[in-house]
Amino acid sequence: MTGITHTASHDAANKPAVLPANPRFSSGPCAKPPTFSVDKLADAALGRSHRAKIGKDKLKAAIEGTREILGVPADYRIGIVPASDTGAVEMAMWSLLGARKATMVAWESFGAGWVTDVVKQLKIDADVVTAEYGEIVDMAAIDYDTDVVFTWNGTTSGVRLPSGDVIPADRDGLTICDATSAAFAMDLPWDKLDVTTFSWQKVLGGEAAHGVIILSPRAVARLESYTPAWPLPKIFRLTKGGKLIEGIFEGATINTPSMLAVEDYLLALDWARGEGGLAGLIARADRNAQAVWEFCAARDWIENLAVDPATRSTTSVCLKFTDPRITDGATFAKAVQKRLEAEGAALDVGAYRDAPAGLRIWCGSTVETADLEAMFPWLDWAFATEIAALSEAA
Repeated sequence: MTGITHTASHDAANKPAVLPANPRFSSGPCAKPPTFSVDKLADAALGRSHRAKIGKDKLKAAIEGTREILGVPADYRIGIVPASDTGAVEMAMWSLLGARKATMVAWESFGAGWVTDVVKQLKIDADVVTAEYGEIVDMAAIDYDTDVVFTWNGTTSGVRLPSGDVIPADRDGLTICDATSAAFAMDLPWDKLDVTTFSWQKVLGGEAAHGVIILSPRAVARLESYTPAWPLPKIFRLTKGGKLIEGIFEGATINTPSMLAVEDYLLALDWARGEGGLAGLIARADRNAQAVWEFCAARDWIENLAVDPATRSTTSVCLKFTDPRITDGATFAKAVQKRLEAEGAALDVGAYRDAPAGLRIWCGSTVETADLEAMFPWLDWAFATEIAALSEAA
């Protein structure tokens, strides 16, 4: 694949000749769509009120574009909310949990964060079910008569749900799904999800700071029939007088949004349409992830962190070094990452700070497969160079 021997014995000084056209493989904020340029944002409603018709129209277009591309059912509400995916998840948990027992599911750091907030901050009666990095919880064993909070794709672990088949249609509890690195790259079963959150900074490469929350009719019914025991900050309030604030789901955001970020999202949605909509976006991410998997399969010193191939993420692909000569995995991985960045071959590919040592390569829909393929020889070279350094130091 790369033209470089798959061992550490080749000349470490023999750098590859070609760099990726775009070496941005960060897992958030993620690479912009390939056709992006700043001048395409010239129509942004800058200096205009988001309450004015132009602002409302653009926010409404963002909501309806989300519905169109993701295939969200017509009776589900979609709202743009503050504070990225984190704000959307917190809004859901603070507003909906507490009516019945909860089940908190975590197999990576963000899911673990939601556990902490529910158990230690809100102090809700909850079962906590966890799995180690690289593994996944048995979702078939969960009690769906409780309210279940989980991530679809573990951004920091590279492990995802292969499907929602095990979630029962006749559940009594709500399912609250953090889908931030899954939306637009994976097929989400809307009939199995009552609350879905994401940030457009992930798969569509939008600008950060805004979140999206999607509510099923069952979630709306809970909001209108249940009042939490704790005070709700203004930015979490979805109801007034026991009724859903419909304006939030028609473009009247809770607080002032960045109209430049909204314009950027509209541009990304247009790009997605040109790629064939959701099916095209999924195909792009799948192709990117497959390229990384094939790279790893051809080498005996690196492999996917996900234990079960069926649960491998196709967006946040997490890798670990397996060469027995590596005694300090964290130091080695950082050295490889630093070398790749210094050469302009791959930017921001270090594992998440709470995750096992290794690399995390974003393979979402805005990434070009050709850029990954151009990066692979550099990864070969960086690995070999650092192994050679270990041998010299020994």
